[in-house]
Amino acid sequence: MKTAIQSSVGEAALQPGREGELFEANRSTQRVISFEGVSKSYLRNAGRGLLRNRLVAWLKRSPLETLRALDDISFEVREGESLAVVGANGAGKSTLLRLATGISMPDSGSVTVHGTIAALMELGAGFHPDLTGAENLVLNASLLGLSRKRTYEEFDSILEFSGIADFINEPLRTYSSGMVLRLAFSVAVRVNPDVLFLDEVLAVGDQEFRGKCIEEIKRLKHAGKTLVYVSHQTELTRELCDVALWLEHGKLKMFGPAATVLDSYEAGRTTKKPDRTQK
Repeated sequence: MKTAIQSSVGEAALQPGREGELFEANRSTQRVISFEGVSKSYLRNAGRGLLRNRLVAWLKRSPLETLRALDDISFEVREGESLAVVGANGAGKSTLLRLATGISMPDSGSVTVHGTIAALMELGAGFHPDLTGAENLVLNASLLGLSRKRTYEEFDSILEFSGIADFINEPLRTYSSGMVLRLAFSVAVRVNPDVLFLDEVLAVGDQEFRGKCIEEIKRLKHAGKTLVYVSHQTELTRELCDVALWLEHGKLKMFGPAATVLDSYEAGRTTKKPDRTQK
């Protein structure tokens, strides 16, 4: 791949100038995540009526209505960088994470991620409600690539970090959402991934454990790992991330230093006028 970040994101990048030059000059040349011309669409109303709608559309020879979740997205995350992904609900943030983690495939363009990954995107994903916490710990660690031997070596430290030792032999269906987060996060960071993806999960749980999570994320960052963090909490993204990507209606609105992008994003939210046509 020969795409340079400034040319690939076009007008969405920082405008040419001293700030943009300094941003590029201070970045590593080693790419960890690369999106090149990535687009993704979904069928609208793809629920129970999907088969009926398909049949009607086929008989009428009318195309099915689609939603463009991502439209020609290009950017790079370099070694040692942590990326904040911001945007309104429906902007395409979760779709971007699903493509980056390999859960979904793009309709066009290419997605490349170097290194091992761990993702906390949907609370409870990779867990089974009828299994105990201990059984889910082993299962989830295996799904994230940890060997059985390594899992049992790390078992006590995972349990200690989670703080749910008293409930580890209870079925997961009896856990609160905060307890599920504790278990999921504790496993994910012990895998020691090269890239950690987080989608709003830190909004769940108590303040004490949230503080432990933040310190653990900082430890991974200091070890040279990459964080991709989706959140509406811009204060926390400023603390954890040094580059940011702003999505708007599936398009790349802006990419660059976190402080610059987040300032623009927050200014855009406060100045945006309500839609008076809606009733």
